[in-house]
Amino acid sequence: MKLLIMCEGPNEKEIINILLENNCLYFTEDDLIGLTPYHARQIKSSAQVRTELNMYPGEVRILRIGDKQRDVLKIPAEYKDKIISIEKYCTKPELEMLLIIAENLTHDYEKVKSHIMPKEFAKANVKSGKKKYDNSTSFYTDYFGKNPKLLVMCIKEYRRYNGSHSKDEHYLVELLK
Repeated sequence: MKLLIMCEGPNEKEIINILLENNCLYFTEDDLIGLTPYHARQIKSSAQVRTELNMYPGEVRILRIGDKQRDVLKIPAEYKDKIISIEKYCTKPELEMLLIIAENLTHDYEKVKSHIMPKEFAKANVKSGKKKYDNSTSFYTDYFGKNPKLLVMCIKEYRRYNGSHSKDEHYLVELLK
């Protein structure tokens, strides 16, 4: 059995890639269908995911990663017997919470969270060197790519900070070694 990782956006995919490249997850690239995570919200809309599912002869477990997972993953009929489970790993309210945690700004964010989303707070308060946060994948690469231990620490702290998700949602920390 292989894992299919479907990330809501390119930034979630980059976080997973950083963790994979630094051997921080309980699985390796060899455990992944196509040897990589995918930026895909639905199977039907991703030719790459469909191609990999068609090529792989065995059973597949899907891990969905993102902050907005209200949309139900629709499994095309041709994959109903191949896909044995779907698990949601949630980063709500937003992935930017990892940056806010990394900058030790959770206390400051708590004061304004009722009217400012994490993305806007991060844009105003988070920098990597002289570059302000801009919601780009390259920012996540620059910020966490050379310091995967910081990323792991932030993922662990996010679990403690956030409390609980819905019962069918998991935390990224559950994917760590």
